[in-house]
Amino acid sequence: MPLPLATPRAQHETCASAPVFPAWSRTAPAPQPLPAPAPLRILHLASLWHLASLDAPTVAVVWSLAFAWAAGVVLPLWVPVLLALVTWSAYILDRLLDARSGLRAHRFSQLRLRHIFHWRHRRILLPIAVASALAAAAILFVSLPAFALTPDSLLAAATFAYFSGVHSRRTPAALHPIRLAPFPSKESLVGLLFTAGCAVPAFTRLRPLHSAAAAPFAALLFTCVLGCFALLAWLNCHAIARWEARPAPHKTRIRPRTGIPLRSGLLAFAALGLASCIGRAHPRFALLLTAAACSALLLALLDRNRRRLSPLTLRVAADLVLLAPAFLLLLRFPA
Repeated sequence: MPLPLATPRAQHETCASAPVFPAWSRTAPAPQPLPAPAPLRILHLASLWHLASLDAPTVAVVWSLAFAWAAGVVLPLWVPVLLALVTWSAYILDRLLDARSGLRAHRFSQLRLRHIFHWRHRRILLPIAVASALAAAAILFVSLPAFALTPDSLLAAATFAYFSGVHSRRTPAALHPIRLAPFPSKESLVGLLFTAGCAVPAFTRLRPLHSAAAAPFAALLFTCVLGCFALLAWLNCHAIARWEARPAPHKTRIRPRTGIPLRSGLLAFAALGLASCIGRAHPRFALLLTAAACSALLLALLDRNRRRLSPLTLRVAADLVLLAPAFLLLLRFPA
């Protein structure tokens, strides 16, 4: 049966002006949506907090202040501001580069909502990243003390090596074994760099607060605490990578175990064991380790319920559980 090549004008206007109703209701329009309840509005704000790359700066500031609180160090105001600006610009740049490489290589399945959000709003986010980097450079030039120049320079060099290794135009399979050879995965390198950047401000100010005999023990204890938090940061990145991994087409019905509850339990057990050993002598470090253990256990809980949560909700919750040390900053605890 031949079909008409064009729709009559009257029929086209009628079709265009007629509202489209769902399949289950063809007689009456759908009711107007009610205002979203408070939990959904909070979840929406948390989603924007994640999509705009504000989650990493928030966690970085909270961790740096928590490390300083545990060590009895008072950080100047410019330190958390500098850390937030550097982290924000780095994460915006990282996600924009990931989005560009995925679009150019037509690997659309590897792009997540955060990459799409950054690429869609790149004309706004890229100037923000550049302005944040310039403001951070100005703060460094004006306020950075001499004793922090060496560790900050080493950390900046390691971060530059990470970006050049991960976002190079060369084939990742041929490049990563060279640049990331000492590290088992990209997530481990990210966890180490992130934790080191949060701890450097407190660690560089730790030695003058202790005597010559107590300084080595304090530095060793601080290093052990940083090790637990570096493992926690790695576990967070590893869990997100496992949750966002898409199974092969022939394995769509198979849901393998991630192993995250076991790793989270081991990390929590180690952190609580160390906290119990140093609880009397160093109560602040013990509380900080307890907060790390709580974050690890919450990651295990999220993994157990990963099939009930949407990917965006799961990703936002994985960042929120890292804010457990924020409650320690509200305590009036003696040094």
